[in-house]
Amino acid sequence: MNHCQFLTYGLLKLFLKEVLNQQSEETNKLLCSYHMKTTIFWAIQQNMLPHWCPQNLLAGFWVCFKLLLRWVYERICPNFFIPQNNLFLTKVHGSAQNRLFLQLHELYKKGLACLLQSSSIRSYIIDVLYNPRLSICTDESIMRSEVDYDREVITEKGYVNITGVDLCYITKAIHTIEQYVESPKSLYQVVTLRYLTAVIFQQTAFLLQNMYTNKRANKQMYIADKKSCHMLKLAAKFGCVSDMLYIAMYYYKTLRYREALSVIEMTKVKLAQPYLMYNRHVDRERYTEAVGGQSWSTKMRQAVAEDIGLDNRICYVSELIPEQQSALQNSGYTLYIPVFVLLHFLEFLSYRHFDTTLTQAALDELQVLVHHDQGLYIDVLSRDISWEILGICQQMTGNLQAALYSYQQSLISEYLSNGIQTATQGRIQDMVQLTPHQYQ
Repeated sequence: MNHCQFLTYGLLKLFLKEVLNQQSEETNKLLCSYHMKTTIFWAIQQNMLPHWCPQNLLAGFWVCFKLLLRWVYERICPNFFIPQNNLFLTKVHGSAQNRLFLQLHELYKKGLACLLQSSSIRSYIIDVLYNPRLSICTDESIMRSEVDYDREVITEKGYVNITGVDLCYITKAIHTIEQYVESPKSLYQVVTLRYLTAVIFQQTAFLLQNMYTNKRANKQMYIADKKSCHMLKLAAKFGCVSDMLYIAMYYYKTLRYREALSVIEMTKVKLAQPYLMYNRHVDRERYTEAVGGQSWSTKMRQAVAEDIGLDNRICYVSELIPEQQSALQNSGYTLYIPVFVLLHFLEFLSYRHFDTTLTQAALDELQVLVHHDQGLYIDVLSRDISWEILGICQQMTGNLQAALYSYQQSLISEYLSNGIQTATQGRIQDMVQLTPHQYQ
């Protein structure tokens, strides 16, 4: 802790002793100084206050008080060193918990003026609190749980893109990131930087592979391949669960089908966890139980998944080149594919090279998902590309009637947000020209 953080901890201890523990006999032994220390540790760890300095002493106290209030409400106080250990497990529960929460909430409604109930603190801050030039915002009408806050951070972060796709531009982007690493950052900035770093590694990996694909310099290809694999694994560490599929795409693109399937199976296990946060859908209790209070690095790698964004100026999977080109013609630089659709698609493509039975099983899973999903795994904005991918798989297996139906569904989707209509129409036309008798 720096000096201001240490002062904040002292302020919390005085507040506990002279305010919280004076509320009632039923609750005066529920909280202790270790809870206060844990609160400030987590506030520091999660970047809840951009600058811990003397001018922000009261703001720091208020951040910690709100965190404590939320923990009492949820009856979860994660140990800082062993987060799965709940410090509230034995004492804070039942009627005592409800009573403590009501007391804390009454103090919360008073704002920073609740500190005036401390005899040691009152004389030092009364002039500050009633200074008309002081502005500390503490008026919040809605209390958010950790899972709501996390979901908001993911949503506000949005999708991260970089405007250039050549290695020179990417090098400049990396230098820009380096400048921000050491500077104070809000939680939103921390998460966005992690995503941006993952995107840069992913794009660089595929750019290198594309650069050396048509060259005969085996040594150069070998070195580029090693670098690409390393960068994709780093990206998976910076990004979230779904980023593992970029590794699977790379293995498939470089003809390593069994390695691709191995990554797909690992991803399946992670995506099947009951606490997964995907497209704002999440089991709140299980998420909190699994990763509550843990670092954002842990949360992203273990419990967060997002749709996969393919930069349309880079080839990731050759079977989707027409769709990417069509999207580019419509000024769409990124093709967004639902993570579960892409997973089954890659599984289908990889199994085609050595196992007919499992190929059909992967197609069946994809078909059930696309036909019957009610918005849980396929967002309404992704219906066009989902039907398109199903049609591609059906066409590859020779089921042309089913493929035609899927392509037609892609064209009549409520939102044609990916701009792939030209590719869809081209695929339909190719089928009709090759086998006209089937459509008469």
